Amino acid sequence: MPAKRKARKKDSRLKRAKVSGYNKPKRTPGHAKKSHIVVAKVGSKVKTIRFGQQGAKTAGKPKAGESAAMKAKRRSFKARHAKNIAKGKMSAAYWANKVKW
Repeated sequence: MPAKRKARKKDSRLKRAKVSGYNKPKRTPGHAKKSHIVVAKVGSKVKTIRFGQQGAKTAGKPKAGESAAMKAKRRSFKARHAKNIAKGKMSAAYWANKVKW
């Protein structure tokens, strides 16, 4: 006889944010101010975070032959937000750094 599995109810925050799972950022082109959303989970703590300026020209991932201006822009962002990035997955700066910079 097969063992019974406990049915897990999907968190309503995942459904509301329309993301596939915890710690999976998603673009939100229809949002007025923020460009991304993520439902962050660390241990038992869960938090919905909107981050990133809509329409901002971020540096993206480093590319070969990247301009000096883009390198400086990336460096400036990381220096300016270093304290908040260090707070980890429950901060918007962490996600902006990971996804947009």
